[in-house]
This record gives sequence, structure tokens and C-alpha cells, in this order.
Amino acid sequence: MDQLDLEIIAHLQTDGRKPLTEIARALNVSEGTIRNRVSQLIENQTIQIIGMADPHQLGYDAPAIIAVSVQPNKLEDVVRKLADIREVSYLIYISGDFDLMVEVMCKDRESLTKLLNEQIRSTEGVTRTQTFFILNTYKMAFGALPVLPYKEVEEG
Repeated sequence: MDQLDLEIIAHLQTDGRKPLTEIARALNVSEGTIRNRVSQLIENQTIQIIGMADPHQLGYDAPAIIAVSVQPNKLEDVVRKLADIREVSYLIYISGDFDLMVEVMCKDRESLTKLLNEQIRSTEGVTRTQTFFILNTYKMAFGALPVLPYKEVEEG
């Protein structure tokens, strides 16, 4: 990855739908170069271009973060099982009193309760959970680090 790739990524982080011609013009390279670089960045999984939606706007009124403790010899099995749950949007291995943090997007409290009891707590190797109901979202991942600066943003 070189400086051009980093600058392309910076442009796409501000607007994933930004026309490639506009990026090419800003970086003073051909549209074909930008198209090839973006394709390569997607292919090697450096970037994903997605649409982020506000879960509340889509009717998901019971988002939560669930802290999970796991038996050490069962961690990989539990991770695989939790990663396959459709409602799980974020799954990370952490340090501290718990082993995993799991963000889930559920339609309502009944769905959250069912998910928690039937899919998470019942998973072999899960020893303890603590659920944090998300009351309000003040910032979503759009613009999350690492955000790469580029000239237009720095000057703007």
C-alpha cells in the first residue's frame, strides 16, 4: 500500500459513493488508476464500501451490548457460534472481567431476551453475561479511526 492508496481511502471514508472521476481529478491521476486501486483494495479486504443505517430508523428498538465470559478452552468455539448469529453486528475479544463484547441489533425486547437466553447464554463455554441496553447512539462508526486525512479535508 502506498500514499495513493491511502489518499483514495481517505476520500472514500468521507463519502463511499464519491465518483471515481472526482477522486481521480483531486489526486491528479487517471480514473482507470483509481478504479484499479479501489478494486484491489476491496479484493484484498483493506476496505469495504457499505451503507450504514441507523438501527432505530429501521425499527430495531432493542440494541444492546453484551459482555460475555467464556471458559478459556472454549473461546474459539464460542466466537464461531456468536459470529454466526444474524443479530450480532460487532464481536470483539477484550481484556478485563469479560472475554468478549457482543453488539446485537434486535427488533424488540422480546427478541433480545430470546437471543440472550436461547443463543448466547446456552452456548457451551459461556459462563456469564452482562447486558447493556443501548438507550441512545450519539456516534456511529462513520468517520471512526483510522480516518486518513487528505488535502481537501485538511484545507477545508
